[in-house]
Amino acid sequence: MDKELINSLGDELYGALVDHSTVQPLTERYPDMTIEDAYNISLKILERRLAAGEKMIGKKIGVTSKAVQNMLNVHQPDFGFLTDKMVYSGEMPISKELIQPKAEGEIAFILKRDIEGPGVTIPQVLAATEAVMPCFEVVDSRVEDWRIKIQDTVADNASCGLFVVNEEAAVRPQDVDLVTCGMVVAKNGKTISTGAGAAALGSPVNCVAWLANTLGQFGIGLKAGEIILSGSLVPLEPVQAGDHMSVRIGGIGDCSVQFT
Repeated sequence: MDKELINSLGDELYGALVDHSTVQPLTERYPDMTIEDAYNISLKILERRLAAGEKMIGKKIGVTSKAVQNMLNVHQPDFGFLTDKMVYSGEMPISKELIQPKAEGEIAFILKRDIEGPGVTIPQVLAATEAVMPCFEVVDSRVEDWRIKIQDTVADNASCGLFVVNEEAAVRPQDVDLVTCGMVVAKNGKTISTGAGAAALGSPVNCVAWLANTLGQFGIGLKAGEIILSGSLVPLEPVQAGDHMSVRIGGIGDCSVQFT
């Protein structure tokens, strides 16, 4: 794709984000679009968001578990950017801000030093991590009916929506087994799914290393102070205003959110 088309599609998706509307899948219109094209489209969206006053506070990896891959029919991880406009605490106004939201429980990392691929290892990720904490990410798609391929979701900033973390439940990564730690997700007081750290590429730490090495191919690093969302351990759950969800992660703690 040439730069003009990439910028045009980035502007189109940014417009959909602002207007809370959807677009026809990019891969249906441009079947030869590559993941690199998609990533460059996402950079255009980020440029528009930053120009509008948002600040980048982290990055995310998504579509890491088989459960989510099968639900979306996307069979490799995606990656995107987080801004300060995406983070909430307590209540989350999904009816105002999102289009077709789906919630997922995951583990968030806070970094204390920079890491940049290629070649990032598991020990390097652990050494660079200040703490891990429970998180709800509520993904959204500007693509009609979630009809996405990997290029669509990468272009759409990894289907980023909003998220909430419980910083009070933060623990050092060395103090929890991130492979075997169990997750229990409840919606409106009823348990709806369970998972474990191993569901996300074998460990959330593997996810962060994958993200660092993937973004490193584009000259992008993970920075000290950033929040890194490591991917869902459970299936996506459609949500609407009035729903309440909670997640408990063994060895870490709880996180909850009320949707409005």
